[in-house]
Amino acid sequence: MARNGKNKKKKIIVFSAIGLLLVVVVVAVIIGSNKDDIILVQTEDVGRRTITQVVEATGKIQPQTQVKINAEVSGEIIELPVEEGDSVQKGQLLVRIKPDIYEAQRDQSIANLNRAKAMLVQRQADFRKVESEYKRQQELFKKGLISEADLESIKSTFEVAKANVDAARFDVQNAEANLSRAKEDLNKTAIYSPIDGVVTQRIIKMGERVSGSSFTQGTEIMTVSDLSVMEARVEVNENDVVLISIGDTARIDVDAYPDRLFNATVYQIANTATTTGLGTQEEVTNFEVRLIINTEGEVFRPGMSCSAKIETETRKDVLAVPLQSVTTREKKGREQEFGGGDGEEDYGDVQIEGVTDRDETEKDKPQEVVFIVRDGRARKMPVEIGISSDTHIEIVEGLDEGMKVVKGSYRAISRELNDSTQVRVDNTIGRGGRFSN
Repeated sequence: MARNGKNKKKKIIVFSAIGLLLVVVVVAVIIGSNKDDIILVQTEDVGRRTITQVVEATGKIQPQTQVKINAEVSGEIIELPVEEGDSVQKGQLLVRIKPDIYEAQRDQSIANLNRAKAMLVQRQADFRKVESEYKRQQELFKKGLISEADLESIKSTFEVAKANVDAARFDVQNAEANLSRAKEDLNKTAIYSPIDGVVTQRIIKMGERVSGSSFTQGTEIMTVSDLSVMEARVEVNENDVVLISIGDTARIDVDAYPDRLFNATVYQIANTATTTGLGTQEEVTNFEVRLIINTEGEVFRPGMSCSAKIETETRKDVLAVPLQSVTTREKKGREQEFGGGDGEEDYGDVQIEGVTDRDETEKDKPQEVVFIVRDGRARKMPVEIGISSDTHIEIVEGLDEGMKVVKGSYRAISRELNDSTQVRVDNTIGRGGRFSN
């Protein structure tokens, strides 16, 4: 009996100890879970900067003046004195098409013109003879020596002779027009360079046949380009093109010249968009923008890839924060957001006025905010932003110079931080972390 009593007492002590240990563990977990996690962040002082807004785009290098040489008459190429890459002068022969058929057409047109002129001379002589007879018959009629019927007959002959002269004169004009066209076609068998430049592309070879007419675009033979003035043709998104103006400056990065930037100026903005992926989820609407490049003596070739940073606007001495510091948060109810019925919350020296009534669309839009650090905690500050550069964004309203704004980490700014979140600043590291007390 005594032994059973001792065992029972021992079990009670063991179970009591286990129960006490469990209670301690549960309490520790509850207490630990109530402690605030501390977010590790990096900060930067709100300061004044010069902000230059930039629109980025990609495209190709092309000559500003580029002429495609097409055949305007058909025939065999019998002379092709230039090769691709040759420099040519304005008026220099580029290609000659076999002219035999066009020389024959010219000669035939000359003969037709001569025949028409001879016919005109004959019709004029006939008219003068009939005209003289008509006048004589009129005198006889006045004297009563011929009848009215005789006078009408000669009058009809006179009018026919006059019409024949007019017809012969029109035949001469038609023959002259045909001769002019035949000469023009003959001239088109020899094609001369319209500009000083370089043959950047030659498609046709000696002996090949080309086709051409006055109504359709003929066979493309070659391209002559003025490489002394080059331009960048870049595609700009429809949302950004409204920011660009004629005369804006830009920096051009050409793939063929790494680690170099070339100055450029916007001189043309397309009025009509180009759309790719029409009717699909990948539909994109762009506008072509052309920029004159200062090549600085370097040789640019048509078709080189490039990217452009177009400087659309510059504002000096404005409040600015790092670009990544600005994020968005969903708007909350007035009292929940600002913590009181008077519409203001005090952040020490900083006050945010209460939200005024807005339409429903404006209320539903996310709010642009930054987080500042004060007394070891993050404070959410609604802001109004202006233009932005590659690294910083203008703050029009909402911050004061000298405030410490959170600039990292990205995860902390975009997800983890809320108003009054406890933070620790460490500007010696490049990225944020998280730890618990």
